[in-house]
Amino acid sequence: MEFYYKKRRWKIFLLIGAILIGIGSSVYTNWLIKQMAAEERKNVELWAEATKKLAEMDDSELTDITFLTSVLTRNETIPIIVTDSTDKIREVRNIHSPKDREELFQQKELKKMKAQHEPIKIILSETETHYLYYRDSYLLRNLRYFPLVQLAVIFLFITVSYLAFSSSRKAEQNQVWVGMSKETAHQLGTPISSLMAWVELLKLKDVDQKLIDEFEKDTQRLGKIAERFSKIGSAPELVTTNVCEVIESTVGYLKNRTSGKVKFFINYETEDACFARLNAPLFSWVIENLCKNAVDAIEKEGSIVISMYLKSKHINIDVSDTGKGIPKSQFKTIFEPGFTTKKRGWGLGLSLAKRIVENYHNGKIFIKHSELGKGTTFRIILNR
Repeated sequence: MEFYYKKRRWKIFLLIGAILIGIGSSVYTNWLIKQMAAEERKNVELWAEATKKLAEMDDSELTDITFLTSVLTRNETIPIIVTDSTDKIREVRNIHSPKDREELFQQKELKKMKAQHEPIKIILSETETHYLYYRDSYLLRNLRYFPLVQLAVIFLFITVSYLAFSSSRKAEQNQVWVGMSKETAHQLGTPISSLMAWVELLKLKDVDQKLIDEFEKDTQRLGKIAERFSKIGSAPELVTTNVCEVIESTVGYLKNRTSGKVKFFINYETEDACFARLNAPLFSWVIENLCKNAVDAIEKEGSIVISMYLKSKHINIDVSDTGKGIPKSQFKTIFEPGFTTKKRGWGLGLSLAKRIVENYHNGKIFIKHSELGKGTTFRIILNR
């Protein structure tokens, strides 16, 4: 579990880092927006003042108006609408209205401007006052969305980087596991061959046949385990197999090697043989792993029930126990590599079981139901 939580902490640190960068960017961008908004307000006020000065000049004063006209013509970005006291539009700047509905479009823009900024009064005379309305420039409006875009880019970068790193790390881990598995299978070969020879020798001696049968079963079991390890990393061969026989064989082996306080029960919805394309050794390991986990979850006495239900296209297999149960918060994380509630263990059992069922057999495995103190039910769905 410690390994799993280390991975989880790294994810949290990455997320916190992205959030901090996004907040910092948002704060700085908002500061820039306020500065630009203040500058635009000053420019609009200067424009209003120039308009007022031009209106106040008489013919004798219109000798040099270059500065005032340059102020009026320099604004090419800030949308402006000037109205009289009756809200009649007198002048429009930097608003591109459709010709067929120009008036309606300008009225909508005026409504938006009224909602965004206080108007600037242009007092032309004692009896005539105009009102200048404006909106933020196109650049300023787009700048407001910049923190969101930047945050999205940061999250995308972190996500791609994390996925690339995880993919690379998983590939390296898989190579290590495959190498270790094949080496383990190779190393097991010699003692298994030796055990088989000893079993044959015991058959020639005056030894209880039941003991010999159990020795033989264990030796065969070791052979299957070595076979599983040798095939890790290779695509498993799927063969049409009687699922009931695989379950019964696995449970039969486990019964004689499990405490008598734990009872095993098998329930079939129908007596008909049920076939699916399986790799029997791998699927048997899945059932065995679920049962062993169930035994570990049963602290004193209890039972393990394996039920099978046939659907039109699927086979549903439920493995239920009367153990301590699993919290809902762990329903998905329990299948993560490295996650384990045991003091000893690598936390790979359920992760491998999920890979065998879903990747190799195109099925599904999940926790159907669990209640603390009462037990857990795992469901496997296979294609018929």
